[in-house]
Amino acid sequence: MSGRPEALFPLFSGLETLAGIGEKTAKSFAPLGIEVPRDLLFTLPHSVIDRRPVKTVQGAAAGSVVTVELTIDSHIPARRRGLPDRVMCHDSEIDVTLIFFHARGDWLARHLPQGARRVVSGKLEIYDGMAQIVHPDHILPPEQADEIARFEPVYPLTAGVSQKLMTKAAQSALALAPQMGEWIDPALKTREGWPDWNGAIRAAHAPEGLADVMGTAPARARLAYDELFAHQLTLALARRQARRKPGRATQGTGILARKVLQSLPYSPTNAQTRAIAEIAGDLASTRRMNRLLQGDVGAGKTLVAFMALLTAVEAGGQGVMMAPTEILARQHLEGLAPLAQAAGVRLDLLTGRDKGADRARKLADLAQGKISILVGTHAVFQKDVVFQDLRLAVTDEQHRFGVAQRMELGAKGQAVDSLVMTATPIPRSLALAQYGDMDVSLLDEKPPGRKPITTALVATERIGEVVEHLRRAVADGRQAYWVCPLVEESERVDLTSAEDRFRHLRAELGEGVVGLVHGQMPPAEKDAAMENFMAGRTAVLVATTVIEVGVNVPNATIMVIERAESFGLAQLHQLRGRVGRGAAASTCLMIYQAPLSETGERRLRILRETEDGFRIAEEDLAMRGAGDMIGTAQSGLPRFRIADLERQAGLLAVAQSDARKLLLDDPDLSGPRGQAARQLLWLMGQDQAIRLINVG
Repeated sequence: MSGRPEALFPLFSGLETLAGIGEKTAKSFAPLGIEVPRDLLFTLPHSVIDRRPVKTVQGAAAGSVVTVELTIDSHIPARRRGLPDRVMCHDSEIDVTLIFFHARGDWLARHLPQGARRVVSGKLEIYDGMAQIVHPDHILPPEQADEIARFEPVYPLTAGVSQKLMTKAAQSALALAPQMGEWIDPALKTREGWPDWNGAIRAAHAPEGLADVMGTAPARARLAYDELFAHQLTLALARRQARRKPGRATQGTGILARKVLQSLPYSPTNAQTRAIAEIAGDLASTRRMNRLLQGDVGAGKTLVAFMALLTAVEAGGQGVMMAPTEILARQHLEGLAPLAQAAGVRLDLLTGRDKGADRARKLADLAQGKISILVGTHAVFQKDVVFQDLRLAVTDEQHRFGVAQRMELGAKGQAVDSLVMTATPIPRSLALAQYGDMDVSLLDEKPPGRKPITTALVATERIGEVVEHLRRAVADGRQAYWVCPLVEESERVDLTSAEDRFRHLRAELGEGVVGLVHGQMPPAEKDAAMENFMAGRTAVLVATTVIEVGVNVPNATIMVIERAESFGLAQLHQLRGRVGRGAAASTCLMIYQAPLSETGERRLRILRETEDGFRIAEEDLAMRGAGDMIGTAQSGLPRFRIADLERQAGLLAVAQSDARKLLLDDPDLSGPRGQAARQLLWLMGQDQAIRLINVG
């Protein structure tokens, strides 16, 4: 099945094919992300208005919507401009006044003739003890009362799209929804009590009360699951595709690895040993490795990655380790150098700085296999970088390299295995959504000898004491970071706050003691400031953004974070992890501006209580939501229309195992469920997944 099934064509045609939508109106739907009728199906009402008729409005709550049959008693015209016309009526129990501003000519007399009965629906207000409805939504003769929907769905709107237009468009899109086969595992469907897809989509657009617009309503839960399942099926297909590409068995001898382990002053943690074994197993198989190494700050990812790179070298190949910035690449080089020395392998660095003869020499050595392990930035992607036999690519901090770049690097060798490291602990639900195509190794223990970091909260008024504390620490030969607040969006303001703080600290602590890095500096100056701090020439480093501080300075034992309440939890946790890397006890001082908001206080309290990045990440997810947590712009997270990753994390895990199982049972999706799943992928616009089935 190569093309979209015919039954779905109408759902992917222009919006102007729907009743009452012209070309101009069709454009108005764009801000809601609605471009074709299919998008309307998945734009669900967020609320519902109960318009069931009542005998009387007596006892109904002010502000509620009522639908009632009224008898019209008299008209009281507006006494002067700006005042309303009033129509006096009564229901079976009490008097009700209808209020109209700017009524035209004899409109009221025609629609509400004296003595007639009318069914009126609108918002009830109580004014001076009297029931009144201002501008009713509906006014109809009793015999036409059935035209008023008993439950009226309330949709998200945008300029140029009214509730009426939206409802009509949604109904007209529903009429195009074809009968679909069932892609959900029958046992799961029965257990959850979910309706068929057609029943679910109709029910979701026809809620009969607030319970029906909740994510827990069976129709909604099913549609959310469909969305998650389609996404996980796409990832499972990508994963299978990656695994099907012929890999190469890279079998280590263990000789070099033993040398490194013997040179270490400590034994690896159980988590490290487990991860090393998982990776070695992947490398030894003929399937291509695509693994995520997830570990908290200081969990020892570098050692695990290096052992993997050594396996490639032991097997007669080469390895590459990629970092997002030059500073991080240099740092990896420094971290790996003693390990490489112990193993007796040649390690080298390639960044954008390498030019001319120097670069040519490195490239020649690389092509001849003289360099076993290369550390670098994006520069290793360049066309003229050729390896003799690249076996393993390790990339650092996944979210800065897209899937496309991972593939590009993979193309540099025959069947290159891929290991991705991330220091951002991600809650399981998000890891599944973002990295569902990868296998995950988790480092959830801290290596021995890492001292806990004391975290203290300090109100802004006491900033003077913090400076005194720094003065003593600097006199003792210690180093400190001072991170300036993140000011909303404006780098210029960030800049002034950092420069002011820099000048203030320089005045207090002396010339040459304080360095400064910020986003607006030319890269060379930034690197120089970082290098001065890393070499211990400056004792205090003032920095604006978190990103600049991805460095390892064991002598730095104090982290000051100014206006800590303006940072996210994960960021604060990452920043704190920059200290506590040496033998001395470390402190993190979070300076906050009182009064703190409730969430601000909760955030800082969690940090004071725990150093467990995974617990912090779960809290962060609960407080902020998925998109914000990873930063929607760079989040690699799919945009779900119905599913809610925070509240439906459980569904995601089921969707993942279900998708993988379906592919196992029906690899080319040719059985009844498989065919239905193909329809689902087309419906969800997962065209790339469909190409993967066919390639498969």
